[in-house]
Amino acid sequence: MTDVSKLPGPISDLWDWQYQGACRDIDTERFFHPEGERGGTRRRRAEAAKAICATCPVIAQCREHALRTQEPYGVWGGMTEEERRAVLHRRRQSA
Repeated sequence: MTDVSKLPGPISDLWDWQYQGACRDIDTERFFHPEGERGGTRRRRAEAAKAICATCPVIAQCREHALRTQEPYGVWGGMTEEERRAVLHRRRQSA
C-alpha cells in the first residue's frame, strides 16, 4: 500500500483565503493597469485598488502570496508591482 502521509495537503488549502478577499466580486481591471496606462491615471487606479485592499480581511495572506510568488502585475495585498519589487530587493539585501 502507498504511504500518502508525505504528500502535500490539498491545493485548495493554499488558496482558501481568496474566498474572503474584498476584491473577490470586483472587476479585475481595477487592480491591473491596461497597456499604456501612465502617470496620474495609473496612480489613481492603484490608489483606488489599494483602498479596497485596506478593507480586506486577508490582506496579509494576499500580500505574502504576491511576494512569495513574485507576482509581476497588479495590486496585491495593497501593494503595487513597484512596491513589491522594492520589498523583495530589501529582503535580498538584508539576507
